[in-house]
Amino acid sequence: EVQLVESGGGLVQAGGSLRLSCAASGFTWDDYSIGWFRQAPGKERVAISFISSPTDAREFYADSVKGRFTISSDNAKNTVYLQMNSLKPEDTAVYYCAAGPPLGFGVDISSVFDSSMDFLGKGTLVTVSS
Repeated sequence: EVQLVESGGGLVQAGGSLRLSCAASGFTWDDYSIGWFRQAPGKERVAISFISSPTDAREFYADSVKGRFTISSDNAKNTVYLQMNSLKPEDTAVYYCAAGPPLGFGVDISSVFDSSMDFLGKGTLVTVSS
């Protein structure tokens, strides 16, 4: 059974930090890109950060999080992390872990859609208070 289990969400004040984790199981980790979407209230789910594949490890970031968020992976644990610093109220959203086809060079993360993902977690809520 494929599972992507997110953890680490919660309530934080603006300017604070959180680290999300996503533990993956049930599929061949090396064959997929893996990363994070988020969905704010009343908005569509959008990709914010991806690793092209765990062995390639090229990183992709949406402009909205570039310089503040860092994606990383622990291949031995089949776990991907999202370190979120300098959080803003507009970062409030449900954050979803996802795995999909490997990303090629020069891919614009805004063209990565949840409909193209093979696996999607159930999400973890991040609330940033002002």
